[in-house]
Amino acid sequence: MVQIARVTRLLGDGLAEIAVQRKSACGHDCTKCGGGCSEMLVQNEVTARAENPLWAQPGDLVQVESATGQVISIAAIVYLVPMALFFLLYFAGQHLFRSEGAAAAAGVFGFCLGMAGAVVINGVVKRRRMTSFHITAIVEP
Repeated sequence: MVQIARVTRLLGDGLAEIAVQRKSACGHDCTKCGGGCSEMLVQNEVTARAENPLWAQPGDLVQVESATGQVISIAAIVYLVPMALFFLLYFAGQHLFRSEGAAAAAGVFGFCLGMAGAVVINGVVKRRRMTSFHITAIVEP
């Protein structure tokens, strides 16, 4: 996955802190969206650490890459696991309890369980700094 970021500071050991502009799924500015998003709810920049083999300096606009497989696996955990648990527990609840209400409750429980798992895994990924970015080009010094 390739993105454009700005180097905010150098961290030593060949690392730099970068600020990546957060994009919405629709490609528009979330703060001006008719969907009711507010400035307080939307974080426009995400900071991360990146390997800096090109010795980009603070203020430089750079191209960064992250492993596509890593991004896809994180997206699968966040999006697919909660939905899979929803349907799995929904059908298990329907089979066990023979009640639509119990099946729906089991499905909602599965979805919540999946979301809780995604939050825990997100914390682990952040603490261990498992997402790796590499500066591949200096776009604008």
